[in-house]
Amino acid sequence: MKRHFEMMAAYNRWANGILYDAAAGLEPEEYTRDVGAFFRSMMGTLNHILVADRIWMQRFTGEGNAPASLDAIVHSALPALRLAREAEDARIIEWIAGLDEKGLQGRFTYVTVVNPRTVSQRLAPALTHLFNHQTHHRGQAHMILSVLGAEPPALDLIYFHRTPAGREFA
Repeated sequence: MKRHFEMMAAYNRWANGILYDAAAGLEPEEYTRDVGAFFRSMMGTLNHILVADRIWMQRFTGEGNAPASLDAIVHSALPALRLAREAEDARIIEWIAGLDEKGLQGRFTYVTVVNPRTVSQRLAPALTHLFNHQTHHRGQAHMILSVLGAEPPALDLIYFHRTPAGREFA
């Protein structure tokens, strides 16, 4: 399981880098335009992915800032958001590197953001959710690029496996 999560963390960093490269090609008005996506715009969607990661990492580690709402805007400017994203991706990779198989089977308890209640669950399924959630919303960002007439990048895991960084996991 640990090796799988190491792969997913590395893939996450790779896919986010490519997505942010594509988003950097948008005009400022396009970056903030409401295109009808769940978090409205590219800015809203990219912020949501970071917000959710911070919430989950605070739950997992007990450290870091966890925004109080899922639609919080951490940074409105893409360059600042990208720096925060890169730092969070590095944090995820480092934290997973420190886990062991026993830890992955352990439980943790947290309070939900929407309709607050206490939940206790195993770590491994929650980590699966963390990475699945990122992939889901990167797909929405991919759609946003399409709607705006930009060329959306290939983000499939198999493409990561074909990169120098991904070959070790293939």
